[in-house]
Amino acid sequence: MSSNWLPPLVYASDYGNNWNTYVRTLYRFFTTDFIESRPELGGQPVNLVNEPLQDGKHVTFWHIISEGPDETSRLPNYRRCERIRWPRPVIEHTEDQGITIWENKRHGQKRVCIWLENADYLVILTKRSKYLLLLTAYPIDEAHTRRKLRKEYEDYIKANAALQDGTVTPSTHGR
Repeated sequence: MSSNWLPPLVYASDYGNNWNTYVRTLYRFFTTDFIESRPELGGQPVNLVNEPLQDGKHVTFWHIISEGPDETSRLPNYRRCERIRWPRPVIEHTEDQGITIWENKRHGQKRVCIWLENADYLVILTKRSKYLLLLTAYPIDEAHTRRKLRKEYEDYIKANAALQDGTVTPSTHGR
């Protein structure tokens, strides 16, 4: 499973460990990948949530480089920051070996999960009728999270196989 298409990590040490310089650099990468141009998945454009800027930067950017239970208490996560250049190529390489992709439902919304398993990296998109929204992306650090994702994917495959067999109706699964 090769993912030689992944860009290199972007380390804070390459920017003198200066947070302001580092975050400006990270945002330039984000802007290039998601604002100046848009990736597509399955012929649908991947857009950003239309929310107000936070500290002059798009809210989705902050979701990709930080973590926390709510918007007011998110903290930078350097492992997320280092992978700022990964979400777009992961979205663009969903047909490659090593990528696992499935749909789920969270908070009443249909989501698309794209898991680059050999790098333990997950991109999450929200489905809309004519486009997808980039919600977040992050490295998978915990074994229990890997197990949960694997089970969720396997359940998705089983549910879709049953739907294709005609043994289960779509309303049974809320899809």
